[in-house]
Amino acid sequence: MSTARNHVALPKAAALVEALPWLKSFSGRTIVVKYGGNAMTSPELQQSFAEDVVFLRYAGVRVVVVHGGGPQISAHLDRLGLESEFRGGYRVTTPETMQIVRMVLVGQVNSDVVGLINAHGPFAVGLSGEDAHLFTAERRDAVVDGQPVDIGLVGEVVDVQPGIVTALLDEAKVPVVATVARGTGGEIYNVNADTAAAALAVALQAEKLVVLTDVEGLYADWPASDEVISELTADELATLLPGLSSGMVPKMEACLAAVQGGVPRAHVLDGRVPHSLLLELFTDKGVGTMVVAT
Repeated sequence: MSTARNHVALPKAAALVEALPWLKSFSGRTIVVKYGGNAMTSPELQQSFAEDVVFLRYAGVRVVVVHGGGPQISAHLDRLGLESEFRGGYRVTTPETMQIVRMVLVGQVNSDVVGLINAHGPFAVGLSGEDAHLFTAERRDAVVDGQPVDIGLVGEVVDVQPGIVTALLDEAKVPVVATVARGTGGEIYNVNADTAAAALAVALQAEKLVVLTDVEGLYADWPASDEVISELTADELATLLPGLSSGMVPKMEACLAAVQGGVPRAHVLDGRVPHSLLLELFTDKGVGTMVVAT
């Protein structure tokens, strides 16, 4: 018979006690999570992500999921014999590619994410940036070697009307947002999910922006070192941005934009780690890289 001293369930009790102050802190607050990368393609990680979101909802957190779908879009383009091209960390989006992007993000990926969450209860509601003018975008360039380059129908969010998201949160639902958006002239744009999540976090006055990615966090001196920066200020990040790899630029730009827009903290987490979202929010040590204002 196990005694109180060596009971096998004691570590579980300790974990719950450790989470208590964070549960109190985040209950009733809004957290925007950008979901994508490997966490979206591995069945095991899909399940753990959905469990994390449902846990947050039961804990009283107002959680919003903003998703990309890069791997799924690339796979569909490959099947059609269309080349995937990236410049400055952004997908070059021709009119033909835009049709595929819209179909995959809204018709496939959004439904899949909603289904994963709703396997645990009637919580998630799918949206796109086009719904109720949630996102309005303008065409943007990418920057390569300090110079602007054309990347086609890629948009930058210039206006957010978060009413539809707020209404769903007030009904204890989990909005799941696909990142396509209309322009002022009716054009449809492919919007980077990292930057869209940051814009929505600012508009919702969120407590946190969390970006799930395919690396452990922001490396101090990649590739010379795999040391992860655990915390840095907005000014420090702005100084580092020009020297970052192209794949990290949109993610760290999103964190910077969120914090500069009034979101207290933005995080980059390794989405390849099961339950990384809960590890960051409800443990003392946390994981990944956190960006703060000062």
